Amino acid sequence: MSMSTRQEHDLLGTREVPATAYYGIHTLRAAENFNVSRARVHPELIKALATVKEAAARANLDLGYLPAEKGRAIITACQEVARGELADQFFLDAYQGGAGTSTNMNVNEVIANRALEILGRPKGDYATIHPIDHVNLHQSTNDVYPTAMRVAAIRLLLPLADELAKLQEALQEKEAAFAGVVKIGRTELQDAVPVTLGQEFGAYAQAISRDRWRLYKVEERLRQVNLGGTATGTGLNAPLKYIYLVNDYLRRLTGIGLARSENMIDATQNMDVFVEVSGLVKAAAVTMHKIASDLRFMAAGPRGGPAEINLPERQAGSSIMPGKVNPVIPEMVSQVAMQVMANDYLIAMAASQGQLELNPFAPLIAHTLLESLAMLAAAARIFRTECITGITANPERCQELLAVSPALATALLPYIGYEKATEVVREAVVSGRSIKEIVLEKGYLTSDELENVLTPAAMTKPGTVGAVKQGIKEKGKA
Repeated sequence: MSMSTRQEHDLLGTREVPATAYYGIHTLRAAENFNVSRARVHPELIKALATVKEAAARANLDLGYLPAEKGRAIITACQEVARGELADQFFLDAYQGGAGTSTNMNVNEVIANRALEILGRPKGDYATIHPIDHVNLHQSTNDVYPTAMRVAAIRLLLPLADELAKLQEALQEKEAAFAGVVKIGRTELQDAVPVTLGQEFGAYAQAISRDRWRLYKVEERLRQVNLGGTATGTGLNAPLKYIYLVNDYLRRLTGIGLARSENMIDATQNMDVFVEVSGLVKAAAVTMHKIASDLRFMAAGPRGGPAEINLPERQAGSSIMPGKVNPVIPEMVSQVAMQVMANDYLIAMAASQGQLELNPFAPLIAHTLLESLAMLAAAARIFRTECITGITANPERCQELLAVSPALATALLPYIGYEKATEVVREAVVSGRSIKEIVLEKGYLTSDELENVLTPAAMTKPGTVGAVKQGIKEKGKA
């Protein structure tokens, strides 16, 4: 052992640990075993674990299982970690075996060594404060890790729901702003009956509203925790008073209405609640992807596409084509949405692979779910601030495309019938002439009657366009 290291031991032997490190031998071995990616354990999971450890320390202190001085030092260390301090001591790969044991031990070691420092003791003096005997007292990875997963997920779920609420409001503002812009509707990317641009944005807002509400409600599912269940949910080695008190403290510390699961064995081994949450996050991603795709289509141009709307210009789009600007924000949103969809599949697979009393793939579930929640919230915010709020309409272009669309002939059905309307449309498509011109030529309706019937704005509302007069209908069918 040199001045720059300290010796620590475990069941496999002795290792040199940097003297200044707050982590210990368990973290060191895990870092060597799981160096497979650049992805690190999510910081929100670390913070949640620290809060769970604080709840445990407070319960153990109250019940006399921890000496006052040691208990207070551990609590202070937990609070520091929960605030994001000592973040550089949490560097383990997100992909790790052991159902989260390595991350739990990383947190235990950092808290223990920081508590020792608070007491004026050297790091590694585990006879005074031990990572397992004191910091992990009455706990198992199998109850603190799933509990921390739930706390972290709730902490990220609510900001996502809030961002979706703001996105909904921005879309509703555009619904009002574009209420008078009539454009061609499209089904299967083919011309369809007219809609207003405002109606399209209103539909987007309604879809986001459903996603927001689902996420607000599913938070309740995450409130059932298995803290106190220890290894398999039976509560072995956890005093009954501790089990009640630790959950009470966790409720107070988090401000979340957490409750001890009625069946802690179930809550220990089954990960279906995370599958449910992920599925609803995926649903929101699907909605955002669809909106982003629609905006890219409507903004395509400036000459060769619909160009019905203008997206805010955010950066130059090409290293070879001068003046080109790409829809980079919707493209980013779509990519984030695709990643969330992929994460949902991973979560479902990982949750399905649990065996008997424990799921060893909890780290994958935690990493991907927290990643999805954080990424989608950020994407929703950027989508709103950098794209949606700056969208403008091109009413003239909308009118230009609408005027030549054969879909306007749909309004003729009550007057000339389906067969004649189809004949008019086919001739208009082949000849390039307008619907109005062909109808007048064939004598199906008069010019005044057509002006009354072929009114695009009226086609965006329920009912039959124009007054259905028996004389007109008979004339059209003559």
